[in-house]
Amino acid sequence: MPVRVGSVSYLNARPLAHHLNRWPSRFTVRYDVPSRCAALLHEGAIDLGLIPSIEYLSGDYRIVPDIGVVSDGPVASVALFTRVPVANVRSIALDTSSRTSTALIRVLCARHFDVQPEFVAHDPDVEAMVRRCDAALVIGDRALFADAAALGADKIDLGAEWLAMTGLPFVYAFWAGPPGVVDDEDVARLQEARDAGVRDIDEVVAAFFPGDPDRQHIGACYLRENIRFGLRDRELQGFELFARLASEVEAAPGPRRTRLYGDP
Repeated sequence: MPVRVGSVSYLNARPLAHHLNRWPSRFTVRYDVPSRCAALLHEGAIDLGLIPSIEYLSGDYRIVPDIGVVSDGPVASVALFTRVPVANVRSIALDTSSRTSTALIRVLCARHFDVQPEFVAHDPDVEAMVRRCDAALVIGDRALFADAAALGADKIDLGAEWLAMTGLPFVYAFWAGPPGVVDDEDVARLQEARDAGVRDIDEVVAAFFPGDPDRQHIGACYLRENIRFGLRDRELQGFELFARLASEVEAAPGPRRTRLYGDP
């Protein structure tokens, strides 16, 4: 039976999934927002999901080796848009499409910005979010293309802030699923698809933004300059630190051992 794959609908995930159609008899792919990918995996409606990294702590999962959506500095697509200096922020509207980014802003507020704001769940409407609260957590393509000046806000890049606080990359998502749903050959195919997607960035963004050369240019620069797609020791150290800190601020369950497909 094919592996039922759930991928994220944002641009930063497309290099990982764009070429999975090379193996139609092995992978079927659907696209959803990150939180929905996680819900489908938890429900057993998909076999393998590109899930927000924090969701790994909520199930008995394994991670596909060396594939992730990662930043090692500015990420551009996960940001706090704030109308006041960050030290004066008293309320933050949260785009709840990804629990990982929600947990990240809670960690940064507690451990880096030294503020204790009220967090307000909100539909991902950037203008409405910054009208309602002092600041707004915005993720994905909306954050990438939002005009901070037009919103009357400053854009604080959370990838850059995490690196400044920890010296480590931040892991936003990775392929994960229950033990045994993919084998070594599947892992090799997923890694091959990743490599092909990274080589074919221009093709990926052209398919994502058909007929829009301005967005294609911005998207290609973003994928080449801001996003990393590997998941090695340093990235896993960043994830494990994040899991611990998120647990300490009660934004996630307790940390668990990081286990990859192929581990004994």
